[in-house]
Amino acid sequence: MHVTRPRQTAAMTARLHAHQYGKAETRVVRIARDAPRHEIRDLNVSTALRGDFAAAYLDGDQSAVLPTDTQKNTAFAYAKEYGVSSPEAFATLLARHFVDDVAPVTGARVDVEEYAWVRVEVDGAEHDHTWVRSGQEVRTASVTVDADGTTVIAGLADLTVLKSTRSEFRGFLTDEYTTLPEATDRVLATSLVAQWRYEGTGLDYDATYAQVREVMLATFATRHSLALQQTLWHMGEAVLDAVPEVVEIRFAAPNKHHFLADLSPFGLDNPGEVFFAADRPYGLIEAVVVRDGAPDAGSAWTRSVGAP
Repeated sequence: MHVTRPRQTAAMTARLHAHQYGKAETRVVRIARDAPRHEIRDLNVSTALRGDFAAAYLDGDQSAVLPTDTQKNTAFAYAKEYGVSSPEAFATLLARHFVDDVAPVTGARVDVEEYAWVRVEVDGAEHDHTWVRSGQEVRTASVTVDADGTTVIAGLADLTVLKSTRSEFRGFLTDEYTTLPEATDRVLATSLVAQWRYEGTGLDYDATYAQVREVMLATFATRHSLALQQTLWHMGEAVLDAVPEVVEIRFAAPNKHHFLADLSPFGLDNPGEVFFAADRPYGLIEAVVVRDGAPDAGSAWTRSVGAP
């Protein structure tokens, strides 16, 4: 965000500390029809422009402001002109356009969510132009272009995973308010949010996304967990080890608690077979794992104050 000048009033001195503006959640669906087998990319695009736009805030002077409606139109036009090879590549094209071609803009961040579709099968074969919406996760991409260069952050959200054993939680701190019993064999489940920063650009983003996702899931499945915290550390370490292009990965993982249902009033044993899933309150576990010597991220992680 751009930091700007103070403004004094009779009562106090206030300053516009930082600002950016853009168009949020432009839904762009691009269908490639240049062959009998169509391809679809379903995106939710948010743009944020950075520069000295203080006059718009302090004086209502819009002479340096590219309307947010124009930013929306640019997303549609670029989808037509350049297609969507990946959410990361599309976000990079947009961000570079705003910085390179719009004079007052000194930095831009473009966030993209991609919603997955899978082909319908007819008589055992994939159909050329019919899909079913896939609900496993939302793919994300965030690209920042400024004077320091281009930074690409890939990721995913709402990837819900569960393992039914090989998870513990014991030996924790207790006090007079502690009621949680220790667990040596519990269900471990989370709805994972992960974002990872690449060193460099121009990668095969679809392939690296698939690789990072595969490594995270394999680690979650095979690593004996002493806590969700430990699991996140090992997932991050495994990604950095397997994918050299990744220099940083960030996790937010709500603990999807599963508690044993008490069946004793019905004369039934319940040896870890029937649970009730509690949606709230929940533990929220977060971690950042960074490769030694990773370049500084600059403002690449800075989001709008209105962003979730």
